[in-house]
Parts: sequence; structure tokens; C-alpha cells
Amino acid sequence: MKELNLRGMAHAFETSLESGMNKKFTIDELLTYLVDSEWDDRNTRRKERLKKAAGFRYQASFEELIYSDDRNFDKNQMLRLADCSWIKEHKDILITGATGVGKSFIGSALGHQACDHGFKVMYRLTSRLFSELKEGKREGNYHKMLMKIVKADVLILEDFGLSTFSNDNRLALLDILEDRHGLKSTVFLSQLPVKSWHGLIGDSTIADAIMDRIVYGSHRIELKGESLRRKKHQ
Repeated sequence: MKELNLRGMAHAFETSLESGMNKKFTIDELLTYLVDSEWDDRNTRRKERLKKAAGFRYQASFEELIYSDDRNFDKNQMLRLADCSWIKEHKDILITGATGVGKSFIGSALGHQACDHGFKVMYRLTSRLFSELKEGKREGNYHKMLMKIVKADVLILEDFGLSTFSNDNRLALLDILEDRHGLKSTVFLSQLPVKSWHGLIGDSTIADAIMDRIVYGSHRIELKGESLRRKKHQ
């Protein structure tokens, strides 16, 4: 079993021998126990690999989310998103609010939930992703990097729109959305309201194309209230 890399099965079999459990099982029951153990072990390891590869900013879960009226944070909306049907439907999520209100934590929780459902997630700081793509153009790896982004079932962009877009950044974002729109899901985390994104992107023609792909049919979470970091510090 170990040589075949059936680690879950091997561990379960050793446990059954040590506890004498194997003597209480029929052959069919023992086989079922071993196969189930292997399945659970592989599933757990896959989730761990997905979460490690995603590059999350926070270790976050739905159980840790804090709901309150003053935050304009709808628990029912999050419960509807918990089954990850929005990913299967290739819907985007726009999360906006002032600094410290919990956008990154919510985005991380959505990403962890996606990994638990077996989806590939990429969590990136928007400015850093654009810098890497710009470097990729110089080195001739741009299209290869785009393909890696496209393969992610969920792309989470943190601090979206924190600075104005250069022409290279506008075109890179359009390339990303062109390849992902209607096929994959993207989560935008931004301090700025959605209505200001068009002007921030600049170049009205490109901005129209980008906003058309982002806004329509997406889920929106518009957070309000005081900074949770400030409250925690106090």
C-alpha cells in the first residue's frame, strides 16, 4: 500500500490491526473502510494543496465571519454563496468598502470555501499581478502567464483600483477578463465604490469593455462601518 502511495489506506489498515477492529469487520466492511479512508485522505490532501497554491492573505472561514447591521453585511447572501454555485455559474463578486472593514477576510473566506469544494483559486494583489504581467511581456512569458490565470476557477484581486491604471494595466485587465468572462469567476476587493471604477480605469472605450464584463450579473457586497482593525486595537 505504501509503495503504491495509498497512504490513507495503509494508515487505516495499520490502525485496524492495532485496535483489533479488522476482526470485527467482514471482508466487504474492511474493504469499504480502507477505500473510504483512502478517499478521505486524498480529498484532504487535495484541499491542502489548493489552499497552499492559492496564496491567501488570511486563513479564513465562513464560520469566522461577523455579521452586523452597521456593516451592511448580509448573512443570507453569504449563505447563498457558501455552496459555490456562483463558481459553477461563472459569476463574479464585487466587494467594496473602506480600508479595514473586512474585504480581504471575506474574500479569503470565499476562496477557502471554493478550495474545500475542489476549485482552483488564485489570490493576488492587483498591482503586483500587473507588475508580473508587465515583466512577462519583456521576457516573452506574457501569454503563458495569462493561461495560468485563466486556469484558476476563481481569481481574487485584492486592492483593485487602489491606483490609476496605466495603458499596460488596462490592456492586461481586458485580456484577463476577455479570457475569463462567462467561463470563470473573479472576485474584486476594492476600497472604491463600483461607480468610480470606470473613471479610474481611464480610456472610455477600454473602460466600457471592462465594466461591461465586470458589472452585469455579478454579486455585490458593499461594506460599511468602522475599521475592524481599529476596533480590535482599541
